[in-house]
Amino acid sequence: MRMERLSQDKIRIFLTFDDLTERGIQKEDMWREIPKVHELFSEMMDQAYNELGFDASGPLAVEVFAMPAQGMVVIVTRGKLDRDSDSTSEDEEEVYELEVTLEQSEAIIYRFRDIEDAIGAAKTLVSHLTEEGRMYRYQNQWVLCFDPAGLESSGYHALIAVLAEYGEATSITPAVLEEYGQLIIGSQAVKVLAEHFTN
Repeated sequence: MRMERLSQDKIRIFLTFDDLTERGIQKEDMWREIPKVHELFSEMMDQAYNELGFDASGPLAVEVFAMPAQGMVVIVTRGKLDRDSDSTSEDEEEVYELEVTLEQSEAIIYRFRDIEDAIGAAKTLVSHLTEEGRMYRYQNQWVLCFDPAGLESSGYHALIAVLAEYGEATSITPAVLEEYGQLIIGSQAVKVLAEHFTN
């Protein structure tokens, strides 16, 4: 379980499928009202407080993004708490008011610290995937984004294996990349990287 602070009132938590399996939680359980999910959420909020100093009291909006190969991303936003002047101690109980939304992202997105790593991955992949991939520059990292719709399952797993060797899965969504990232190669990123760059 990895977490990072996005702003004073917002954090992002990256859960791998192993994190879920260890707790006996299926991906489909994440938006169900069951005790295991509440326990996981409490554990996440404790860890967020210990690691990031994020105080999860008051109303929270929770967005859950499911990504097929990487796991799940949970974005927690703390709302403003309306406190009446005559509020009593019973209002002080720790209550998470959760507003949960779930989105499924089918995109396969990996980031690379160095352009050489992205080129290495592309050279390994180019014999199988000449038409695939977009490349972005986002927060000083190189990001490759793939739409798995056109991939057979064997190609899908091979793609993940190669990308994981050179880079790391990221919780960035395609929407974030389009809005905040800089599009470097709009299509056929694997082919362009492999053919136009030499290590």
